[in-house]
Amino acid sequence: MSDKVILSCALTGAVTTKKHCPAIPYTPVEIAEEARRAYEAGAAVVHIHARTDEGAPTWSPAVFQKIMDETKARCPVLINWSTGGAGPMKERIEHLQQRPAIAALNMGSMNYAKWNSAKQAFAFQFVFPNSFDDILGFARAMKEHGIKPEMECFDTGHTASHVVLEELGLLRRPYHFSFIMGVLGGIPATARHLAFQASNIPSDARWKVIGISREQWPLAMAALSLGGDVRVGLEDNFYLPDGAMAKSNGELVEAAAHMVKLSGRSVASVDEAKALLWPDGGCNG
Repeated sequence: MSDKVILSCALTGAVTTKKHCPAIPYTPVEIAEEARRAYEAGAAVVHIHARTDEGAPTWSPAVFQKIMDETKARCPVLINWSTGGAGPMKERIEHLQQRPAIAALNMGSMNYAKWNSAKQAFAFQFVFPNSFDDILGFARAMKEHGIKPEMECFDTGHTASHVVLEELGLLRRPYHFSFIMGVLGGIPATARHLAFQASNIPSDARWKVIGISREQWPLAMAALSLGGDVRVGLEDNFYLPDGAMAKSNGELVEAAAHMVKLSGRSVASVDEAKALLWPDGGCNG
């Protein structure tokens, strides 16, 4: 088990708004300031969705470039672009030409929902499509631009699908997995299920857990005990371990860093994260 823990922070997401949480950033400057706060609290990686200044999702390469420029002017954190969402793949791939260090690669389709037991109704529900044609297209673009794919796995079948990319020569070791847990339609958010996911990847792979909403903290503790890394951030969860709403992404990272210390492990710096994810060099960051 690696002593070092790579902390990632998902700064804004694509759906939540300032009405849900006032700290959600929209503009490139707001996002970059949140990236700085996350970095200063211990994050080595920030995961970013672009927004318009009014908060709507956008795939504009110019907006992504502005976010990258503003972030790099403030801190040396590793940048991870999102590629997931609705709309044609061609609208979600152009920003990879900016060569972030990492980009998210969703590894399969699923029903994606949140159920409200009290109301006996869905808060939302939709089909999240990620065909193998799209998965391979994104993976080829990432390889072309020297980007490390972060394979986002919402279920066990998604995790197993990395074999296709491996056989086509589209991955570079060590592989990088994210296990997203707590979405209805995907794998349940339990330590037992997390351990099963971690057991199904190559032994030299790097992996982290992404716990949705209040499941974030118990899963973070489980990941730390199993040797994994951790992602926090306002995209996934607004609340600190004590139940208070976070005032920034930095507060969430600070709480995660404290958990790392309690686990007996230590937070990886940006340089240490680069050495773990790119042991032979070649990081775009």
